[in-house]
Amino acid sequence: MKNSISPIAIISLLIFICLPTPSLSQRCNKNDENVLFQIKKSLGNPYLLASWQTTLDCCQWYLVKCNKTTGRIIELTIFSGNISGQIPSEVGNLPYLQTLVFRKLTNLTGQIPSTITKLTHLTMLRLSWTNLSGPVPSFLSQLTNLNFLDLSFNNLTGSIPPELAKLTKLGALHLDRNKLTGTIPESFGTFTENVPDLYFSNNQITGDVPKSLGYLNFTVIDFSRNQLTGDFSMFFGTNKAIQIADFSRNSFQFDLSDVVFPASLTSLDLNHNKVFGSLPETLTGLSLQYLNVSYNRLCGKIPQGGDLQTFENTSYFHNRCLCGLPLPACT
Repeated sequence: MKNSISPIAIISLLIFICLPTPSLSQRCNKNDENVLFQIKKSLGNPYLLASWQTTLDCCQWYLVKCNKTTGRIIELTIFSGNISGQIPSEVGNLPYLQTLVFRKLTNLTGQIPSTITKLTHLTMLRLSWTNLSGPVPSFLSQLTNLNFLDLSFNNLTGSIPPELAKLTKLGALHLDRNKLTGTIPESFGTFTENVPDLYFSNNQITGDVPKSLGYLNFTVIDFSRNQLTGDFSMFFGTNKAIQIADFSRNSFQFDLSDVVFPASLTSLDLNHNKVFGSLPETLTGLSLQYLNVSYNRLCGKIPQGGDLQTFENTSYFHNRCLCGLPLPACT
């Protein structure tokens, strides 16, 4: 007697094969999906989140990314939409989130919610180009896996929390374009694993730069357009690796004559300060892409050589008695 497969068995097999597999069509974790719906509701069900529907697996939603293996939400990047309200506290209920972005949302207001501290896997936090207000929270220091923190282009006030120096993995800290006051924390000279790029421009930060920052080897420093005083030469030296330095439009006042600029330096902006002395000869050995020392109190002949004569006279003018190409000849 021949073995045969009944028609019913064949139909059952075909149905089983055609069933959607959890790894392909039902990847989204239901707890994460519920949290996303709460976030959408808190933001007023904006059109930007129109794809967030039960008819579509949440791993396929716009502005959302899942881990391919676990189906847990690892990225939430909400940007450039007509969204009003505050950052929903529910974002703290996405426990596997690694990237959180609220950016270019001019109607986003309120303060940074403390529930963010529950996101222990977070490596990138970008809350920028919004109307967030209040302080830079010290509780952000609890996000010890952060390697990128961007709070720029907001209305944040108060001082820079010294606790942020506990973020030992941080590669860049953007606090520029806010309304921050107070001084640069002394603790920022104690970063251990990484030395982050610091962007503090366009605030109202006062006082001297702490000497402790000179113990570290920064790559990028932008302290421009503040009310800083004193000396910033601690960032330079033969053993330093700084590449971009912008100290423009402050009230720094010190003698530049004996400062040794490292070979790594490609961009230097000191304009609109009270820096005096002469331009060091070491500038001729650099491969400078940008230089501006205008509106200071410098004197003497501009060193000849390197890239120094490739810049316009506007890079040097309005000093006390600086002379030589590209300025008029010394007399």
